[in-house]
Amino acid sequence: MHDTLSSLVERALAGNQRPLEFYLREQSRLPGSRANLELVSDVSNLLAAVVSEQPGEVRILLNYLVTDGTTVTTNTPDEFIALCGVVAFGACAVVRAEWRDEVFALLGDFACSAAWRVREGVAIAFQQLLPVAAEESIEYLVELATKGNCLQQRASIAAIAEPSLLYTPAVVDAGLTIQQLVLERLHAIPVGERKRDDVRALRKALGYTVSVVAAAAPEKGFALMRECAGWGDADINWVLRENLKKKRLAKYAEHTEMVSKLLA
Repeated sequence: MHDTLSSLVERALAGNQRPLEFYLREQSRLPGSRANLELVSDVSNLLAAVVSEQPGEVRILLNYLVTDGTTVTTNTPDEFIALCGVVAFGACAVVRAEWRDEVFALLGDFACSAAWRVREGVAIAFQQLLPVAAEESIEYLVELATKGNCLQQRASIAAIAEPSLLYTPAVVDAGLTIQQLVLERLHAIPVGERKRDDVRALRKALGYTVSVVAAAAPEKGFALMRECAGWGDADINWVLRENLKKKRLAKYAEHTEMVSKLLA
């Protein structure tokens, strides 16, 4: 597969993108329950490896892959093509620092995609950038959490809620800040508007992201959960109960019991 993929990427960079596109479609495993994420990673790694020598050619190919990224139908080969492009944009921006502002803006747009795997690709792209450009990435994620729509807020909480990233005080503090901002914004949405698909997607993501950050910073994380439990908000209470179920919080029984009592 690697030899075939490398050859197709070379041809695509030379201007013949269609064979690569057809290959990605055939190998996407979509429609299906699980996309070919190994292939997504291989594509992004190959493009990141050559972006320093061929930045113009790589940019043209990436733009080709994400052409329909905001409108593709989910669980289709089209979704997979866009997913490859979104993740690869993140990987290439790791290498090309001068691309980052533009890529952040693109990721903000793709966070609103109609296809959920493209939205997941946005989180993966940010997670590639956070270890090498933490300050810039955090600044943009906080902006999405503060000013973005529900799907952009979802991208911000999902991107930062990755255990392997939560090892420095700056990232942990940012994770707490982003979760709190988004929880407060969900709480502020009128109850009558909460049945919208975008609100439901945000609530579902919060159902796991809060516990990821709380596990990295238990004192502050559980303090946030106790504060939220006092709001008397049914949707926020659902979010908290979902997080309390996570195995990652099992060793913090005293903290989880305190939150559970507030929700009783």
